[in-house]
Amino acid sequence: MSVLDRFQEYMTGKSDPSDDAFSISPSDSTYLTEIPRALYVGGAGDLAVITRAGNAVTFKSVPAGTIIPQRVKMVKSTNTTATFIVGMR
Repeated sequence: MSVLDRFQEYMTGKSDPSDDAFSISPSDSTYLTEIPRALYVGGAGDLAVITRAGNAVTFKSVPAGTIIPQRVKMVKSTNTTATFIVGMR
């Protein structure tokens, strides 16, 4: 079945809704295969990341269901207690 997409011919900008998503497994040694435009946190907790610019940051006490509009190249397993993390493309 075909689905109508009235926006398929427009280029996606940085502030536009994401087109796709992928699960993220935190790791202290492996960079993500692509840098997402934002992160979704499904289960509450702390989120330790390495930003696209290379800075180590921990978002403390992130509530479940939060979207963090931060581009990251790694979600670290050390100090990350949040779960069900999704990268938004």
